[in-house]
Amino acid sequence: MSVFDVVKKNLENRGFSVSCFKTAAEAVEHMNSQIDGKTVGMGGSMTLDAIGIYEKLASHNEVFWHQRTPEGKTPNEIKAAANGADVYLSSINGLAETGEIVNIDGNCNRIAAILYGHEKVYLVAGQNKLAKDYEAALWRARNIAAPLNTKRLGRKTPCAVRADKCYDCRSPERICSALSVLWTRPTACDYEIILIEENLGF
Repeated sequence: MSVFDVVKKNLENRGFSVSCFKTAAEAVEHMNSQIDGKTVGMGGSMTLDAIGIYEKLASHNEVFWHQRTPEGKTPNEIKAAANGADVYLSSINGLAETGEIVNIDGNCNRIAAILYGHEKVYLVAGQNKLAKDYEAALWRARNIAAPLNTKRLGRKTPCAVRADKCYDCRSPERICSALSVLWTRPTACDYEIILIEENLGF
């Protein structure tokens, strides 16, 4: 049994729908075929940027993504619209083989949207997001994903300067304000976990 088979089984045991794909292109076609004529929100994500899902969905849906803020709008306006959309897409900072899903956020618009308020939530993860168990997934989110994202954003924090681990700093430029852990599927909407056998995002 492959590691993806293990993760899929454990996520399904926690109530999530799971789809596995060899390539990002296959995953994008799957989501694009399912989401049509909807309002769609997207969280800040290098994974979603890398797979090009925005361009596909925007051709037949109304998509709100602050990484593509249109002229005349502010990122905060787009984030608010995204949080009220029919469908929401996000990536994952750490995914335990045992099935726990870990995300860290600064503004907290992304983790707020993941938890409640949509018809369906898609959570996308490349194979590099996998970790052995919950403790390892949490460690990955704090010590790999957060420092790399902080450095990408040009913030002046210890983790951004050294890009090696979380220093639990008190910097005003810190991007890890809150943590969400999905132990099981929340009951208010549908969730589909998209697993891709490629390294994607941080």
